[in-house]
Amino acid sequence: MTSPMLKLLITMLLATLSFQASGQFMEWCIADEQTPDDELQRAMDWACNVGGADCTKIKPNQPCYLPNTIKDHASYVFNNYYQKFKNKGGSCYFNSAALINALDPSHGSCKFEFIP
Repeated sequence: MTSPMLKLLITMLLATLSFQASGQFMEWCIADEQTPDDELQRAMDWACNVGGADCTKIKPNQPCYLPNTIKDHASYVFNNYYQKFKNKGGSCYFNSAALINALDPSHGSCKFEFIP
């Protein structure tokens, strides 16, 4: 098990490495692992149906369908919404279901967008 101090140091290192050449932080919006699935689902439904997020990549046979979990799908959707609207006042809040992460959550063929 990793100690809290080591986790903090790793997070700080990743944050330092997450600067773009322009000096801007690179950050992604992901689902908070402590949020229950039903709350993640409600927030994801809002983002997909009302909020304007593009949720096509989490559908079956699309690059972000697997792993097929609510947490993974919510992370993709939350980030899509956040990247699309952060420069227009959108946030990574989703009723406390999401948080900012300095580590790119992309995996395999599922690429999480980053927009400066």
